[in-house]
Amino acid sequence: MQKIYFLQTCSTCQRIMKELDLSGFEQQEIKTEPITAVQLEEMKELAGSYAALFSRRAMKYRQLGLHEQTLTENDYRDWILKEYTFLKRPVIIIDNDIFIGSSKKVVAAAHEKLAGR
Repeated sequence: MQKIYFLQTCSTCQRIMKELDLSGFEQQEIKTEPITAVQLEEMKELAGSYAALFSRRAMKYRQLGLHEQTLTENDYRDWILKEYTFLKRPVIIIDNDIFIGSSKKVVAAAHEKLAGR
């Protein structure tokens, strides 16, 4: 599978997509086409946890007071499904590998994976 979950209005997502040349990938814009429970479960299987997919940088994280709570895996799952903004992005799936977020290390690993294909 070659897929990217991204947000169209996110300049970082756009930059990473150009940098990695993901033109042949299935692309899902998560605001206009929300992720499904099945898709999130597939991502969790590759990532190891819902927490790994959850963005603590989202503005709503503090607005909703989530930073003051102890969230469980089910909480992470429910919030990601409820609010697209809680999915750490972009999420890039290449074969059976998942790359989550925009850190230089993650983008470099995705680039390496693409180069080695």
